[in-house]
Amino acid sequence: MKIEKQPFGKLNDGSEVLLFTLTNNVVTVKITNYGAIITAIEMPDKESKSENVVCGFNKLETYLSDEYLSSYPYFGSIIGRFGNRIDKGHLEIEGKMYQMAINNGHNHLHGGKTGFDKRLFTAEMFENENTVELKLTYLSADGEENYPGNLIVNCIYKLNSKNELGIEYHAETDKTTVVNLTNHTYFNLTAGKEDILNHEMFLTAAQITEMTDQIPTGKIVAVAGTPFDFTTPQKINHKIDKMPMGYDDNFVLGNETGELKYTGYISEAASGRKVEVYTTQPGMQVYTGYWNPELVIDGQKKFGRFSGIALETQHYPDSVNQPSFPTTLLKPGEKYYQKTIYKFVTE
Repeated sequence: MKIEKQPFGKLNDGSEVLLFTLTNNVVTVKITNYGAIITAIEMPDKESKSENVVCGFNKLETYLSDEYLSSYPYFGSIIGRFGNRIDKGHLEIEGKMYQMAINNGHNHLHGGKTGFDKRLFTAEMFENENTVELKLTYLSADGEENYPGNLIVNCIYKLNSKNELGIEYHAETDKTTVVNLTNHTYFNLTAGKEDILNHEMFLTAAQITEMTDQIPTGKIVAVAGTPFDFTTPQKINHKIDKMPMGYDDNFVLGNETGELKYTGYISEAASGRKVEVYTTQPGMQVYTGYWNPELVIDGQKKFGRFSGIALETQHYPDSVNQPSFPTTLLKPGEKYYQKTIYKFVTE
């Protein structure tokens, strides 16, 4: 088990950015303290060839480039203060209405124009016999992106000897606010050689939140008999005729008690690679990357439509406006805690 750091570049204001490499000699995870972004996860295929299985870049400059940001897919970043969408940006807390930035159609998305994905975190490294750990900390000031309360956030990445990458989220506030943190890593188990439409997916979720224009109606509906039914393993493209733009939907995991539960997997037959997902969160937004931009990086075309699948464990979209949904309110004195594990398996 080992964790190392190296320079990753500078932001426009001159701030130094670092890249951290966590490894257990089977899996290697690279994370930068800019946006708490996972830039790479290297894992072996069934021929023991290790390759990067997530969408990301080798240079900080690419994350800051106009080409990338103009069609921004949030590759690998921590999303906050509120992941997913808030209808029309209307956020009411304790009788007071806050108007949030509109940055996705008519809605507020992923914390606003400058969410946690574009913030610089402070970093601490820890190395143990069976675990290496990167603790990233950010203070989101009262009024940042118009959210109330000074919110202190800790995101802890842990890689262990069982090839599990844990992501733990801790937060505390001095004023009642909302928090819905997630990670926006896109997986591609072919290491980018193909798109993800032939990946297989299994989910324990028997329900989804019914959506209209990406905003929940408030109804929870069954997946049985629909293209959203992955309760038996299915290829991502098994209903491509009915889902030509793929998926960008919130699956209900039936986990409102906050226990760490197994929620499913994605796998890819040719490589033998598989990623299992465990989480304390009640939902998972599955996004198959229809709008991912095609970029030219070092002279090569990369990414583009369906280039990765994001398994965003989180609370439901627009929870702030749906009283029947699990709450995303955080009050002074309370401690926010969520955990997700991605386990890397080669079959």
